[in-house]
Amino acid sequence: MFYWFMKVILSPFLYILFRPKVEGLENVPEEGGAIFASNHLSFSDSIFLPLVVPRRVTFLAKSDYFTGTGVKGRATAAFFKGAGQVPVDRSGASAAQAALDTGIRVIKEGALLGIYPEGTRSPDGRLYRGKTGVARMAIATGAPVMPVAMINTDKIQPIGKKLPRIMQVGVRIGSPIDF
Repeated sequence: MFYWFMKVILSPFLYILFRPKVEGLENVPEEGGAIFASNHLSFSDSIFLPLVVPRRVTFLAKSDYFTGTGVKGRATAAFFKGAGQVPVDRSGASAAQAALDTGIRVIKEGALLGIYPEGTRSPDGRLYRGKTGVARMAIATGAPVMPVAMINTDKIQPIGKKLPRIMQVGVRIGSPIDF
């Protein structure tokens, strides 16, 4: 409920301010589970991809976002929970398996799963070697994988910057890859 409420309330403002240029919406399946495998340049990637996709996108988000203390920590946790994001522990092999199992569950429920194969934000805007989780989830579920390119989000909100710059962002959704 919160996800759709936020999407309806925030979308007009975000479209006016950032004028997202979107390519490849025809590649988004109308139903069924699928994986969006995106580069990760900025915190705002997790805002702009769901903004332009007509279906709900559930992201695997680092558990730190759900365990903060104080007013800011509780507000962040409430936002991520309300937006339907799923916490994952990234501390080791058993945590990685739990994250894969969670992603597989989300996909089998027929949802769109957003994931950053590199595992974290790029420190310099370059694409780094991805981990094998996307392929493993795709093979386990039979879900198609849509490669996604986020464009200019690193310029809008670099790592450590709290307020975004106003400029156009781009989202390119590629043709599905069937593993």
